[in-house]
Amino acid sequence: MKHSIINSHFQVSIQQKGTEISSIKSQKTGKEYMWNANPDIWGSHAPVLFPAIGSFKNGQCTIDGKTYKVPKHGFIRNNESIVLKSQTDTELNFQLDYSEQTLEIYPYKFRFDIIFRLDKNKLIVSHKVTNLDDKTIYFHLGGHPGFKCPINEGENYSDYYLEFEHEENAATTLLSANGLISDDTKQILNNTNILPFTPNLFDNDALIFKDLKSRKVSLKSHKSNQILTVKFPDFNYLGIWAKPNAPFVCIEPWLGIADHENTDGDFLKKDKLISLVESEVFEAEYIVEIAE
Repeated sequence: MKHSIINSHFQVSIQQKGTEISSIKSQKTGKEYMWNANPDIWGSHAPVLFPAIGSFKNGQCTIDGKTYKVPKHGFIRNNESIVLKSQTDTELNFQLDYSEQTLEIYPYKFRFDIIFRLDKNKLIVSHKVTNLDDKTIYFHLGGHPGFKCPINEGENYSDYYLEFEHEENAATTLLSANGLISDDTKQILNNTNILPFTPNLFDNDALIFKDLKSRKVSLKSHKSNQILTVKFPDFNYLGIWAKPNAPFVCIEPWLGIADHENTDGDFLKKDKLISLVESEVFEAEYIVEIAE
């Protein structure tokens, strides 16, 4: 089931299963900005990452000495138990509460809200995690939206580039063969704010930036005027990813990261883990802004 919000700029569709943004369509031009989730290439639009980001070593972790098998990227993705709590013309609020099923793979009691709101030419994606437990809970949180690239007919992937908010001197953290974080890095941005798209940019999986000064990045083309910007003021890591030679790009704000290849599997030792004490609420949002 899909739900839509609309204003004078865009119509946005959200897939209730997994609360994925499945469409951002211009009211002015009819252009579609989201990746179509072609299952032969990559069958997702915009997974929501909670309570984990990326892979676990050996597909499992330990919490307080007990072993759990949290899925890659967590369990919001593809989840059919998420409910629509409220809806207006321009806002959708989805919610997932802990259950016996979630407690089997993640031993914390929580409420997860994700709110999608249109404001002029911006889609604001707000996340809210509430601790319903009688102890501190721990988690990661992230977005994984995939955007069409190229956006327009007659363009090529190599016509596109990312423009960062600030000039950056940044390396990507390299992944091991099984998708875990290694100690190796590769320089990507050398005192520049421009990342050109090339056919081999994602041959070694995602680009993972841990130390960016920028908190917004724009997808631009040398051949057209629209600008798609992702602002992520509440997120400290950024992933950029696509299947090699596929017509999309994911711009992924993260609070957290996959397991390190040398981890001992203890979930509570994960990098940038968020801790939330009893009854408290954690909030973070990112914004997709499109100028046409």
